[in-house]
Amino acid sequence: MSDLDDKINEHFAGFVVRKDLVKAVKGNAIVPTYVLEYLLGQYCATDDEASIETGIETVKEILRKHYVHRSEAGLIQSTIKEKGRYKVIDQISVALNEKTDSYEATFENLGIKKVAVDSGTIKAHPKLLVTGVWCIADVQYEYSEDSRISPWVLETIKPIQIAKVDYPAYREARSKFGTDDWINLLMQSIGFNPDAFGRRAKLLQLMRLVPFVERNYNSIELGPKGTGKSHIYSEFSPHGQLISGGEVSIPKLFVNNSNGRIGLVGYWDVVAFDEFAGREKRANRALVDIMKNYMANKSFSRGVNPMGAEASFAFVGNTDHNVPFMLKNSDLFEALPPQFHDSAFIDRLHAYLPGWEVDVIRGEMFASGYGFIVDYLAEILRHLRSEDFSNLIDQHFTISEKISTRDRDAIYKTMSGLLKLIFPNGGATSDDIEELLRLSMESRKR
Repeated sequence: MSDLDDKINEHFAGFVVRKDLVKAVKGNAIVPTYVLEYLLGQYCATDDEASIETGIETVKEILRKHYVHRSEAGLIQSTIKEKGRYKVIDQISVALNEKTDSYEATFENLGIKKVAVDSGTIKAHPKLLVTGVWCIADVQYEYSEDSRISPWVLETIKPIQIAKVDYPAYREARSKFGTDDWINLLMQSIGFNPDAFGRRAKLLQLMRLVPFVERNYNSIELGPKGTGKSHIYSEFSPHGQLISGGEVSIPKLFVNNSNGRIGLVGYWDVVAFDEFAGREKRANRALVDIMKNYMANKSFSRGVNPMGAEASFAFVGNTDHNVPFMLKNSDLFEALPPQFHDSAFIDRLHAYLPGWEVDVIRGEMFASGYGFIVDYLAEILRHLRSEDFSNLIDQHFTISEKISTRDRDAIYKTMSGLLKLIFPNGGATSDDIEELLRLSMESRKR
């Protein structure tokens, strides 16, 4: 192990995992990284090789027995029927059946619907009503001669996310690391080998995490294919939701006025829009207007009543041309759909991450060292959303009065997010602040 890996295990024992283990256990299971690392964290959060080997086999056995492959759904259904009860790992969503006044779950891979769910489960895990959530669940089979009653019953459910974190201990342990080592630890935590990146490249990767630590933060990243733009939003955190740009609708994102049900912004910390670019794409004008209002005012209308939410937006998409072509013939936003290629929408974006500066992902760029179990880090970042580090700028620098309020707010929000990631315990020097401030300004004024 490297000196950094030794240090990581010394100060964060039980909360870190060797990042190359994910590939070792994933096999052909189509599950997000945070699901696998949740299991690895239960059995492999150590630097003892013998324990790691035993843990890997345990996790593989759990996935073999309980992860539901769609092709084996019928076999698992039969197992549940014959045994009466069985534990599965699957993506589960719940809907209210108004005709029967009951909640019913759908298991994505297992292929069963109308699974009875009690109200207490929904009160404890309301996200189930909005979209699919990866869970470990005990499913029962109780046949009834009444054809109106489903034989499937959800007995227990545990969303895959860590229960509790000790934030003061995290801040205290941060003080044991220098700035470079801490940035390298964060890079390894998101799955990258820090030796394959320069200083600026590392900061650009960490900028992708800012929506997870800042409330109501709006970022955009446009660039070439294959740079991992959407990976962080689909694999990294149980508090983020990646949706296709074509799947966006007012009921899905904000509120369904027919039943008053709140959409994604009411339940998720980050909503990311994949494949957002494309000049041939068309967006609903009413949706665009609501999005612009929400991005500016942190609220949307639910009937006649305005309603606030804290979800950050991240827009990711591919560009059609290189930077010189865009600057000569149009602008850096040329790939956006026409309804979003609008000054009012663009002005509400806090940062533009230059996707053309991010290298296409190659095999040697993946981490083999230790990093935070992503679920643990996701909970830390969620805790940091309630804090504000933007006032630290004023202790070192004065921002010109000539810039607009929106520009100032955007720079301060990006700056606050980067400080939370890199200096959660404070201690940033004037040089550190200047480096991050210049990046924040550049990202706003691009």
